[in-house]
Amino acid sequence: MVSPDTACDLILFGAMGDLASKKLFPALYHLHRAELLAPGTRILALARRGYSTAEARQVIRERLSRTLGSDELSPPTMEAFLERVEYEDLDFSSREGYLTLEQWHGRGPSENTLILYYATPPDLYATITGHLASVGCCDETTRVVVEKPIGHDLVSSRELNDQLAGVFREENIYRIDHYLGKETVQNLIALRFANNLFASQWDQNHISHVEITVAESVGIEGRWSYFDSAGQLRDMVQSHLLQLLCLLAMDPPSDLSSDSIRDEKVKVLKALAPLTQERIPTHLVRGQYTAGTADGKPVPGYLEEEGSVGHSRTETFVALKVEIENWRWAGVPFYIRTGKRLPEKRSEVIVHFKPAPHYIFDPDQKHLANNKLIIRLQPDEGMSLQILTKDQGLSRGMRLRQGPLELTFAEAFNTDRIPDAYERLLLEAMKGNQYLFVRRDEVEYAWHWVDQLLANCEECGAHPKRYAAGTWGPVASIAMITRDGRSWYEDV
Repeated sequence: MVSPDTACDLILFGAMGDLASKKLFPALYHLHRAELLAPGTRILALARRGYSTAEARQVIRERLSRTLGSDELSPPTMEAFLERVEYEDLDFSSREGYLTLEQWHGRGPSENTLILYYATPPDLYATITGHLASVGCCDETTRVVVEKPIGHDLVSSRELNDQLAGVFREENIYRIDHYLGKETVQNLIALRFANNLFASQWDQNHISHVEITVAESVGIEGRWSYFDSAGQLRDMVQSHLLQLLCLLAMDPPSDLSSDSIRDEKVKVLKALAPLTQERIPTHLVRGQYTAGTADGKPVPGYLEEEGSVGHSRTETFVALKVEIENWRWAGVPFYIRTGKRLPEKRSEVIVHFKPAPHYIFDPDQKHLANNKLIIRLQPDEGMSLQILTKDQGLSRGMRLRQGPLELTFAEAFNTDRIPDAYERLLLEAMKGNQYLFVRRDEVEYAWHWVDQLLANCEECGAHPKRYAAGTWGPVASIAMITRDGRSWYEDV
């Protein structure tokens, strides 16, 4: 990473919330520790707590001490970082308080770039933006960083984007999808376009199918009301999973500029085959977990979680067969699944290559004769290429053996830690680079596809099927891929 040339004034709305405590302040601390925050960069923390700056710093210090490892904590570094932080108690709905923000920014160096970070519920975005504009806190250089969800459907997404566009220029709006900040996700671009070994094989002539799995072992974690209004299709598929799909499937960009990359991602979204009512039974499985076990302990079902109203048709699991209607991917299915209360926390992509056209080895081993590229996003980021070699030993003849060519990032690059996604995203926002952020048309094309899917689910009555917590989802998700003569990776 390279430090930004220009210092920033970062105003953080919602500075005492979970996102700020668990992700943003740890990321900013690590950037400071690595000397990647430009000298003169200041942070103004805003929340509805009656703290002084000294009291807020103490709260941040205690939370960082609980979050960071002992090898990452350094008292002098901590104190130097906290010197950057000031605090204001702000009622986000009251215009008068925003005058102090404009005054705070005005007291700093005139060359500091103003960055606004909305770590708040999206229903506050319009209120905050309107008040900022009314007190003259924003100009054509001001950047704003907003978290997903960008709306809950296409209509609300357009309304929210219109509100932002009324004050900020599109090139200054940074819509975060934190998956795009992960080291492995960025490596998809390098893997595909810097290595002709893969670039020349990345199409329907050489790839039979692709799996994308984002599995969570946790349940709702006290967020039943929010989650029940969203579900996995809105919460995960519309953002993280479609973004992963775009990076896997897009054509080579003309260069690494943000718009070149995002132009190619939009082409993929526009080429997604709609899941019509006729396709729903064979291309979609929705699930909802019931009571089961996690880490050997009993856990409640979705409808027994804290905050539940006792009935819901919201999906906590979804498996999809997605097809892309273009020359590169015609006939290649992308099997996507994500869910809560699955056996483990795991995010990975498996690219299945087609076997050689003529097989000359032991017929009993023919099922081994396709290479697989496994891209791990979490928990241990890295890549593995499954290849076939001759089994060792004089008595083995030409028996084949499947084994990996392994690349684990932490080991290969001799690093103690891989930077968190938010570290890179915050740094890129400070540098003014948008290639890891989502453009407005990407958001809206993704919502268009998901909205159609949800509407067709309602029309044909595709309600969630039950699965026990601690399992890999409804049996129907296995049947969906088995119907095509294939299996999910862990079932092979």
